[in-house]
This record gives sequence, structure tokens and C-alpha cells, in this order.
Amino acid sequence: MLRHRHASRRGQALVEFALVLPLFLMVVFGIIVLGIGIFYQQQVTNAAREAARYASIHSATAQCPVVSHLDPDPEPMGYYRCDPPPWPAMVTHARSFLFGLPKGDVQFVACWSGYWTQDALGGWSDHDAPPPDQSAPMPTVFRPCTIGGVDPSIDSSLLSCPAPATTLADDMASNLAISSPTGTAANQVTVYACYEWRPPLAGFLLIPQTVTLRATITEAMEYQQ
Repeated sequence: MLRHRHASRRGQALVEFALVLPLFLMVVFGIIVLGIGIFYQQQVTNAAREAARYASIHSATAQCPVVSHLDPDPEPMGYYRCDPPPWPAMVTHARSFLFGLPKGDVQFVACWSGYWTQDALGGWSDHDAPPPDQSAPMPTVFRPCTIGGVDPSIDSSLLSCPAPATTLADDMASNLAISSPTGTAANQVTVYACYEWRPPLAGFLLIPQTVTLRATITEAMEYQQ
């Protein structure tokens, strides 16, 4: 009877182990996949931040400007289109900060926002206008840029990956850094970065086959001499 009781306990332990092990592995693998996803999201966000910073510093007054579809108004002396869309210099710089994921698979798109002069009838005249000035005869209104007609700063989830190429209709300002008398920058650059991640163990634990990681960063343009 004693031997039978010991064998019964061992059998019970094996059954309990067989029942608990799958749940334990599911939790462990789920935590690992979630950790990888958070790490990759941080990488994409940091790359978007570096791209926006690069475009901000390399404004129209820099030696190698990152340019929008709109030319500066007024155009600085000696201005030329060094890094036009799809901005190879900006993208190369941003991808150099990536670690642990395929750098070439992270996509970048940029657009420029700024103030426009609006007439009494509600029409738009000049881009690259300064910030609102109460003493000015004509008001200026800030117009956010878009990517494929979508404002990335409001809901980047509406954008595909890679995002559609921007056009002249998407940019609302040039890469010129316009400043108010108080030094407040007006023109802004917005960078949208994304990565189509295929998680390990996709299909297990309800893990989707593809997860789109997105990041949107906006920076004010800066003067460079």
C-alpha cells in the first residue's frame, strides 16, 4: 500500500506538471515577445527623433539642407537642394542610431508645417509667414502639414507603412527657420517613422502575424550659419 501511495503521488505530480507547464511557457514567451516589441518601439521612436533633429538643424541656412517640397520664401543666398525627398542623408543619419532590428526596413517620411498669411476673404497668400502679430495688418494662421492627406501629429495610425510619398500639397512650409521678434521658431518639421515587425511565435498566444510600430516627432526649425 505504501508503494502504491508513493506511485500515486508521483503520477499526480506529473499530471499537474503537464497541466501547468503550457500555461507557464505561454506567460514566459508572452513576456519575452512583449519586451522585444517595447524595445523595437523605443528604437523606432528614437530614430524618428534623430531624423527630426537632423532635419531641424539642417535648415535652409545650413550647408546641406534637408528640404521640403516648398522653396523658402524668401530664399537664402546660396540656397540649394542638398537633401531632397526622400531625404537620403536624413534617413541614413536616423538609421545609424538603430540597434537590434533591420535598419533598412525602418521607413521615414517628413513634412513641414508653418504659418500662412490669410486675406480678409479667407484665402491663403504667402507661406513661411511669421507667427501671429497683433499689430500686423494681415493675420497669419498656422497650417499643419500632412502625409498623404493625413496629419501625422493627430493620428499616425491612419498611415500605412511605408507611408505614401509626400507632395507639394502636403507641405505647408519650407525648411526655412522663421522667427518672431521674441525668437520663437515658426516653421516645423514632422517626421513619421514606421517598422513592420513580424513577432516571433506569431499565431501563438494570439500574437498577430505583423505589428506596425509607428513614431511621430515634431521639431522646430533652427538657423545655421
